[in-house]
Amino acid sequence: MIINYGGAVLAAVAAFIIGFLFHGPLFGKLWIRLANIHPTGNEKMSDMYGQMFWNFVANLVTAIALAIVYAIAATSFLITTPALCTGIICGLLVWAGFLVTSSSIEVIWMGKSRKLWLFEAFSSLMVMVAMGIIIAVV
Repeated sequence: MIINYGGAVLAAVAAFIIGFLFHGPLFGKLWIRLANIHPTGNEKMSDMYGQMFWNFVANLVTAIALAIVYAIAATSFLITTPALCTGIICGLLVWAGFLVTSSSIEVIWMGKSRKLWLFEAFSSLMVMVAMGIIIAVV
């Protein structure tokens, strides 16, 4: 089994970019409203470097785990689809089986906003599908 570490790094970068786009230029105003964030106008990019670093590390760990899932799936007799489809399937399975279900606990037990959860679930869906595609084709 060969793990695609190069694809995992590219997938982590793509996840970071997609996350930025979803929480910034594309849907940032919606996310701020759903998350009940009240910007003061004094926020600095330099204050976020630490958070951005750990966000990238989390993306990289996720991408490596997905690359391992993909490597196993690609050699399995159960999945006989082309690489691109296998990457999408792996991304969807990890998203539905782990990310959405584990984050739903915050809504069920901790009172997190359902709308915010749906926003984040859709964002993570886009990330996982993109990661699966990148890992499969790189």
